[in-house]
Amino acid sequence: MNAFASLLQRHPLIAFHLVTALAALLLGAFILWGRKGTWNHHTLGWMWVTLMACTTLSSVFIRDFRLPNLAGYTPIHGFTVFVAAMLPLALRHACRGNLVGHRKAMRGIYFGGCVVAGIFTLLPGRFLGSLLWGTSMTGIAS
Repeated sequence: MNAFASLLQRHPLIAFHLVTALAALLLGAFILWGRKGTWNHHTLGWMWVTLMACTTLSSVFIRDFRLPNLAGYTPIHGFTVFVAAMLPLALRHACRGNLVGHRKAMRGIYFGGCVVAGIFTLLPGRFLGSLLWGTSMTGIAS
């Protein structure tokens, strides 16, 4: 908990991103494996969409100039673009009654934007990966 308090104090945007991403990961799993078409699915789905939107928006402002990058944007920011494009599309599918398209888009966002992006985030050498694995991160902006 001390590491999170330090993270919150030194890097509040990263802490916000972490909290919304973890909440989206957990809530998304619950929604994906739950019953579809219910009031619960609809309500929790909007909460998940909000969490994903917050996570995606916050990631735009998180940059890393140490890794291979373009103006601070690293390859993991490709997930930001992916989710930003797919989230409105998934909602559009649902509003138009295209449940197959909605299901495919939401699963893609969950597995690509939550699971795969989360795995890449926790690799050694990345900021959160270094916190998790206890490796040194010299050059992190304070």
